[in-house]
Amino acid sequence: MPSISERINGVQTPIIPEVADLIDENPGTISLGQGVVHYSPPKEIVEGIRAFSDSAMHHYQAVEGIAMLREKIAEKTIAENNINPECYEIVVTAGSNMGFLNAILAVCDPGDEVILLSPWYFNHEMAIRIANCTPVSVATDSSFKPDIVAISAAITPRTRAVVTVSPNNPTGAVYSKTTISTINQLCLENNLYHISDEAYEYFCYDGAAHYSPASIDTAENHTISLFSTSKSYALANWRIGYMMIPKHLFKPIRKIQDTNLICPPVISQFVALECLKSGRNYCLQNQKGIESSRTHLKAGLKTLSDVTFPKLEGAFYVLVQLPAVEMSDMEIVRFLIEQHGVAVIPGVAFGIRDRKCIRVSYGALEPSIATTGINRLVAGIRCLLG
Repeated sequence: MPSISERINGVQTPIIPEVADLIDENPGTISLGQGVVHYSPPKEIVEGIRAFSDSAMHHYQAVEGIAMLREKIAEKTIAENNINPECYEIVVTAGSNMGFLNAILAVCDPGDEVILLSPWYFNHEMAIRIANCTPVSVATDSSFKPDIVAISAAITPRTRAVVTVSPNNPTGAVYSKTTISTINQLCLENNLYHISDEAYEYFCYDGAAHYSPASIDTAENHTISLFSTSKSYALANWRIGYMMIPKHLFKPIRKIQDTNLICPPVISQFVALECLKSGRNYCLQNQKGIESSRTHLKAGLKTLSDVTFPKLEGAFYVLVQLPAVEMSDMEIVRFLIEQHGVAVIPGVAFGIRDRKCIRVSYGALEPSIATTGINRLVAGIRCLLG
C-alpha cells in the first residue's frame, strides 16, 4: 500500500486517547489524567446559542473571528492582562492548540528549532515535529522554573522561538514577572519569537500571579500570546481560543487558518462571547472545589516517602517523581489503573526520560470523587514503593 509520511511516523502517539483506552478496559477507574475542569460553563451560554440562531450568520464568517468576540477579547486583555490590543492583532482559533500550530507554521521553516522548557506540553512538541521542525528541550531547575542561562546556551542560528507555559502544564509551576520579562528580553535581543501559552491564567494559588509578556512595552513585534476558554469557562469541546499576535503575522496566520479551518465555529464564538461577559470571576467562584482537591492531594502525597513533587502553584496539575520505582512510566500507569482503579499520565509523554514521573490532574472531578481518586492514587503509590 502507499507509504505513510515519515514526518508523522516521528510524532509521538497522543497519550490521552491511549490512557482512555486503558480506562475503558477497566470499568470503574477514576481518571486523574485529562486536564479539564469539573464545573459547567456559565448558564449564559444559552443566550449565546439563541443569539447565534437569531443572527442568520450561517455562512462562512471572518477567518480571524467575528467582530463582536474580537472586540470583547480586546476589552478583556486591557482589563486583565494589561495588554494594549492596538499593538497586536487578535485571531480567534479553534482552541489554543490550533493557535500554537498557527504560530509555528507562520514563523518556522522546515529544519528550524523551537526551544521548549522541559518538561513540556506534549501537543507543543508534536506540533513542532508535524511542521518538520526540531523541538529543543531545555531543562528547568529543581522547582521546574526556567533556567535563563540554559535557554541562552541553547540558542543557535536555526532557533526561531522560545515557548513558555505559565501557569504550567504539566508541573503546576507559575513563572514570575521577572522570569517572563527576562525570557522576553532574551528573545528580543536574539531576534526570536516568544510564544507564551497562557491557557491557565486564572488558576493561581498561594500568592502566585500570572503575568502576560505581551504587556511589556518592547514586546509587540516578537510576542505571541495564546489564550483559551476551554479551562476557565469549561468550554473544552466548544473549541475556542485566541491569539494576540504581532501585526506583521496577521496575513500569514490568516493564510494558515483559512486553509485549515476557514473560520472558527460561529456558534461556539457566540457562546464564548457570553462567557467572556461573565468575566474571570465566574472561574474564580468555581475554583473552591479545585482548591479542596488540591489540598487533599498535597496532604496525601506528603504521607509518602521517596516521593517528591513541586509546589502546586498554578493550573491543576502536579508532577510526582517516583525515583524508587523500577517500572517504566507506562507500566506505572497501567498498574495504577488495573490494580487501584485510578488513571494518571506518564511523565515520558512530557519528554521526561531521566527519572520516573507521573502527571496528576486534580481539577476534573467533583471534590468527593476526586478525594476517592486521590486516596486510590496514594494507596497505589504506597504499594509501588513497597
